[in-house]
Amino acid sequence: MRTDSFYPLVQVEDVESTARFYETHFGFTRTFSSDWYVQLRAASDHPFELALIRYDHDSIPPEAQVVTRGLILSFYVQDAAAEEQRLAAAGLTISQPLRDEVFGQRHFILADPNGLLIDVITPIEPSAEFLATLGG
Repeated sequence: MRTDSFYPLVQVEDVESTARFYETHFGFTRTFSSDWYVQLRAASDHPFELALIRYDHDSIPPEAQVVTRGLILSFYVQDAAAEEQRLAAAGLTISQPLRDEVFGQRHFILADPNGLLIDVITPIEPSAEFLATLGG
């Protein structure tokens, strides 16, 4: 199979407010918009996309018409510390403050309007102790 595009399709209650959240705080722009579906593209050198659909739209099988839960969207950025400051200054609640992980990440976590977690990450060097646990 040759894949031409890949993106998460997040089932939400309020498509418009969720789209505005990602546009305002994460620099996405709309490539398609309706009252039940919005396609977003990141402002970057890569064609990262995110799509939002009204959870109870009739194109979704009835048994799957639920708001998306348990999904974490990970955004790799140049400076997670600066992004945490920017988003907190914009009034967003940081669920997990910035911290460094031994496995090689500096990150913080916040939630979108639907409660989906967003993990904002900058790669850092893993600790020597962590690398030693990998063997080989």
